[in-house]
Amino acid sequence: MTAPVSLFNTLTRRVEPLQPLAPPRVTLYTCGPTVWNYAHIGNFRTFLFEDLLRRWLEQSGSDVFHIMNLTDVDDRTIKAARQAGKRLTEHTAPFTKAFFEDRDYLRIKPAHVYTSATAYMPQMIALVAKLLERGVAYKGEDGSVYFAIAKFPTYGRLSQLDKREIKVGARVASDEYAKGDPSDFALWKKADAEDEAVGAAWDAPFGRGRPGWHLECSAMALSEIAKCCGVQTLDIHAGGIDLIFPHHENEIAQSEGATGQQFARHWVHGEFLNVSGTKMSKRHGNSLTARDLREQGVDAAAVRLLFCQTHYRQPVDFTDEALEAAKEGVRRLGEFHTRLTGDGKRETKNGALRELAGKMESDVSAALNDDLNAPRAVAALFDFVRAANRELDKLQSAGGTTDAQTAFERVAGATLLDVLPTARAVDSALASWVEERIAARAQARKSKDFKAADAIRAELAGRGVEIEDTPLGTKWKAR
Repeated sequence: MTAPVSLFNTLTRRVEPLQPLAPPRVTLYTCGPTVWNYAHIGNFRTFLFEDLLRRWLEQSGSDVFHIMNLTDVDDRTIKAARQAGKRLTEHTAPFTKAFFEDRDYLRIKPAHVYTSATAYMPQMIALVAKLLERGVAYKGEDGSVYFAIAKFPTYGRLSQLDKREIKVGARVASDEYAKGDPSDFALWKKADAEDEAVGAAWDAPFGRGRPGWHLECSAMALSEIAKCCGVQTLDIHAGGIDLIFPHHENEIAQSEGATGQQFARHWVHGEFLNVSGTKMSKRHGNSLTARDLREQGVDAAAVRLLFCQTHYRQPVDFTDEALEAAKEGVRRLGEFHTRLTGDGKRETKNGALRELAGKMESDVSAALNDDLNAPRAVAALFDFVRAANRELDKLQSAGGTTDAQTAFERVAGATLLDVLPTARAVDSALASWVEERIAARAQARKSKDFKAADAIRAELAGRGVEIEDTPLGTKWKAR
């Protein structure tokens, strides 16, 4: 890495320099969606901060190996499949496909490996067997296998649970349970009639059943980092704060209970997304999906910019007003990019522009190295746009230095923040008609027939075309 990247480590509650096991390689595991339904925009708030983290690590010189899981077997997927009258795989397949479509819409870089839980049963069964062999798991009288947290003395250090709250000998069979209920949790659940009905049961030496949700991530992460890198420790494990307990706490117990080695060196967690001050969830009836936004014609750049304007460890308030402000910000970035690179561009030997671009890149680097401070990085980007526009006004130029263009595109474009507006394809017939009408308007203005010129402007606006008169001619764009 060219400069140290520091991140808040949930395990230590401190901002610490990232210290990979074998730099420049960085192993990154992120908890993905549970594909029982469409992922809501709150889920994607987490996935987008993880996307920025990966992009910045790569921009900083790291060779990132990114794994993301897809939970396609757990309590929720089984219940949903049963209610739909479908087999498990039949129910989850369309939602898995939808997640990838939503990921692409929001311009999230694909993980190097996606691990669907149902494809890793041998690894999960082997992990349970190892935990039984090491004496940190046991088979309950109900036929399920449980992790004995009393046999793992450091249980609770990630979530900082009060050890006096631990209910020794009590067991929790469900995948999700209330905070403050640290009891032995299910690693492998004995198959019941509902599991069998939807095809969610597998044979194992310790009984026919299915994995607990927590077990899945441990088995998949350990399998993939061993395969790719020959290690048993992740450099970074990331997810939403709601996963700290019990999910990530249990992942640590299972993984370290089996390997005897630290499971993850750095834990990074993102905050919730709120709608009107309330956490987004289906329970609260305020769930908004990525495909809802896509169907409304919302540019992904606006969603990305909105989320970048709040630090990943602070809640985001998703409101119509905030989204409109982000859309306006994206429009301004797009107009500046057009000005920097548009038709009639003249290469200028402007040292001030070059200096401004260098300052922007330096400020963005300092911000993102400091616990991925995206709001500071976005502020530096817009400071550059304002200052660079003033310089271009002085020059009456549609272009800037190559250095300025490159720096802007690196920060605002697909390399890093990816907040430039989506380019719209313009029909060739429309383009020809617009050019003809602009030429007619220019002739009307030249003849001082301003009434006709205004009529042509209105005609263009009626077809969704905006025009702007500049020192280098009339520019146009389709809305």
